[in-house]
Amino acid sequence: RTLERRVADWQALNGSDKEVFFPQRHEPGAQGLSDFTVADSLGVTIAGEPLAHRLYHFRLACSGWEDAKVILRGESFTAISEGLQDALWKLGGVPVEHRTDSLSAAFKTLDRDAQADFTRRYDDLCRHYGMKATRNNPGVAHENGSIEASNGHLKRRIEQELLKRGNRDFPTLDEYRRFVTRICDRHNARRRHLVAAERKTLRELPKRRTTDFVQHSPTVTRNSTMTVDKVLYTVPPRLIGSKLEVHLFDDRLECFLGATLTLVLPRGRPVGDHRTRRIDYRHVIAALKKKPQALRNLIYRDDLFPQSAYARAWQALDAALPPKDACKIMVGLLDLAANHACENALAARLDAILETHGLPDLPELKAEFAPANQQTRHVDVAIPPPDLAGYNDLLRAEARQ
Repeated sequence: RTLERRVADWQALNGSDKEVFFPQRHEPGAQGLSDFTVADSLGVTIAGEPLAHRLYHFRLACSGWEDAKVILRGESFTAISEGLQDALWKLGGVPVEHRTDSLSAAFKTLDRDAQADFTRRYDDLCRHYGMKATRNNPGVAHENGSIEASNGHLKRRIEQELLKRGNRDFPTLDEYRRFVTRICDRHNARRRHLVAAERKTLRELPKRRTTDFVQHSPTVTRNSTMTVDKVLYTVPPRLIGSKLEVHLFDDRLECFLGATLTLVLPRGRPVGDHRTRRIDYRHVIAALKKKPQALRNLIYRDDLFPQSAYARAWQALDAALPPKDACKIMVGLLDLAANHACENALAARLDAILETHGLPDLPELKAEFAPANQQTRHVDVAIPPPDLAGYNDLLRAEARQ
C-alpha cells in the first residue's frame, strides 16, 4: 500500500492530466433520457420460476420524474417504443430532446440492413412526438449520467421494497409490473412540486400513439403452426391456410385476420441464433384426439407438455405400456387438463402418482376431475302462447284513427 500511495502521489505531481467532468444544468422540459438495465440480480420469480428481465427506465433530467417497464426480451425497438410511449402518455407531455445510450445491445445481434431499419424506426418515433433524438458516444456512459446513476437508485428501491414485502415471488408478471409501477409512482409523488413545475414547460402530446410493435405476415401451415422471429407457435386449426397480420410486442403477439383481432399469444424467446418453439397444447388437443398415435414421434412433443409432471407421466407410460396405449392415455390426460380447467390440480395428482412409482389411470382421473354427473344444469323455460286478442285490439285502435 505504501508503494501504491507513492506511485499515486508521483502521478498526481508528474503524470498527465485526467479527464474533467463538467456538471450540467438541466433546463425544465429540455431533456428526457432512456436506458435499459439488467434486473436479474433482484432474484424475482413468477409463480416460482426465475424471471430473466431488464427494466426500461425513462427519466426527466430536470425534475427526476421517472417511469419503468419490465422488459422480457432485452433491448429492441418494440421495447423502447412501447416503454417510451407509455412514459410520455403517463407524463402528459413531451420534452424537447430524447437521449439514449448508443443502443449497442439492441444493435449487436442485427445485420446491417436491420440496424438501418432500427435507426429509421427510432428516428420516426422521435419525429412523431416532435423530439430531437440524441445518442451518447459509444463507451462513454457518463454522457447519460442523469439516468445511469438513477438505474442503480431504482434497483435499490425495488430491492428494499422486496425486502419489506418478505418474498420475491409474484403470482403473475402483471402483478410484478404493478409492483414496479407503484415504486416509481411513490418516487414521483415525493418530487411532485418539481414535476408540476416541469410539466408546464413540456410540449403537447400528439393526437395518438404511433407504432410500438414490429409487423409480420406469416401463413399458418397445415401443421397448425406459424413462425415469427425465429419462434414456432401453434395456433387454432381453424386458421390453417390463413395469412395473419401479427403485431410483435415485447411480451406478446397480437394476431389479426383482416381487421379482426383473432388471437393473442405470449411471445417466445429464441436462444441466440437458434430457433425455438412456443407450443400451446390446447390449440391442437382436439386434432390430436383424432390421431393419438401422432404423439409418439411428434417433432414438438416435449414442448407440448404444459408442466414437468406431464412430461414425467409420458416417460413412465412410454416405458411401461405398448406405444398405442401410452399415446392414448397421454392424449386423454392432456384433453382432461385442457377441457376441464384442471391443469395444475391434475399435474399435482400426477406427481403424487409417479412418486409412488404408479401409472396414471385415465378412467380414475376422469372420475376425479370430470365426473359424469358434473353437467350443466338445464333450466326449462316455459313460454306461454301469445294472446291473439291483443292483435284485435291493435286493429280496432288503428280503425278508430
